[in-house]
Amino acid sequence: MTTRVMEKENDRFSELANAPVGRLLWKYSLPAIVGMMVMSLYNVIDRIYIGHGVGPDAIEGLTITFPVMNISVAFGVLIGAGASARISIVLGMGNKRLAERILGNSFVMTLIFGTFYIAMFGLFMEPLLRLFGASDSSLPYAYEFMMYILPGLMFNNITFSYNNVMRATGYPVRAMVSMFIGAGLNVILAPIFIFGLKWGIKGAAIATDIAMGVSMLFVLWHFVQPTSTIHFKRGTFQLSAGVLLPVIAIGAAPCIVNTAGCLVNAVINNTLQGYGGANVATMGISVTFIQLLITFVLGLCLGMQPIVGYNYGARKFDRLKRTYWLCVAVATAVCTLGTVFGQATPGLIARMFTTHPGQIAASEHALRIITWVFWGAGFQVVSTNFFQALGDAGKSIFMSLSRQVLFMFPLLLILPSFMGLDGVWFAFPVSDLAAFLIAVVLVLVKFRDISRLAANEGLRA
Repeated sequence: MTTRVMEKENDRFSELANAPVGRLLWKYSLPAIVGMMVMSLYNVIDRIYIGHGVGPDAIEGLTITFPVMNISVAFGVLIGAGASARISIVLGMGNKRLAERILGNSFVMTLIFGTFYIAMFGLFMEPLLRLFGASDSSLPYAYEFMMYILPGLMFNNITFSYNNVMRATGYPVRAMVSMFIGAGLNVILAPIFIFGLKWGIKGAAIATDIAMGVSMLFVLWHFVQPTSTIHFKRGTFQLSAGVLLPVIAIGAAPCIVNTAGCLVNAVINNTLQGYGGANVATMGISVTFIQLLITFVLGLCLGMQPIVGYNYGARKFDRLKRTYWLCVAVATAVCTLGTVFGQATPGLIARMFTTHPGQIAASEHALRIITWVFWGAGFQVVSTNFFQALGDAGKSIFMSLSRQVLFMFPLLLILPSFMGLDGVWFAFPVSDLAAFLIAVVLVLVKFRDISRLAANEGLRA
């Protein structure tokens, strides 16, 4: 390795340990937020194209695919999220060799998991979609979309997983560029395939496949370059339980929350079908708005993760705390705006996706209820990712499960019995409030433990 390359690496690591926290968080989070928002926006644009160009049944069908897509995301983040967090921590400890072994092992496991779930999806796609609430009218659209997007799921997992690793190793801008590549291609190709070639919903899937494939090649190109901070090397691809188990332990939290989200979505979709299939489309519109805001918060968390992980490994607890609280402040402001818009302008949000008067009215009503306590979601999401960045798998998993499994799932079974359709919508704010309160308690306990650890080691907290 040349002296110049080593100097650049040292500069990146020194920055994580010493640069002012506000400036550092801005540097790492802004590209992540922009990249994540762009990716989310092109998904929103896809839904707008499909809603206006194909019809309400297609929107319902696309909504049915959300849980199935979440399963693929769950397998991806099991390795990708765990790898990026673990690499940040070991780099903070000064162990670059182990970081490269984590990279190589994680890539092999991503390929193994991806091959497995794509094969299972291909074999059992129709019963899966039925399980998640597909009706006779929406099933053809959901099935067509999923069968065409299957190859792109592997591309998607590799892109997002190793985009996070790219950011964790000191390349936030390059990570953002990889997302821009995919988003830009999809925005260009989707209308051509949906409207120009009249391929309908399958055109949206093919456009996504191509976009994700090109993004994946860009990400992999980064990790084969010997000038990158860490890169693929011979001998790092041989699987090792000692390397992979900590990765899986950390990645288990986002994996479980995505899997739990699939089960909750299945309950929601099947419950909504009892009140009419159009309510599934209402759910799709409402969730799309919420996901757009949560995507911003997740981008902020992606910027927080390498700073928190590195400084935790380097035992700089004061910087760790300042980073966390700054993230909480920004995330809470964003989610509070979501509550304001959800209460004040739900009709405007609904009209972005449909022109059907009944659908607009139903979406207005649902959004006002769903966003009622959304102001607290930012704190809960940042706190969950904070524990993940520290490698505290147990608390991260518990917090991930608290909203979806401990509260949302039973509420979806109980509230509709008393409140009808509104019971589905009210399950969201009640779950948000309960998960927020649990996050407050766990964070306060964690900071008390960090202060004790710092005192024992004679460090500043």
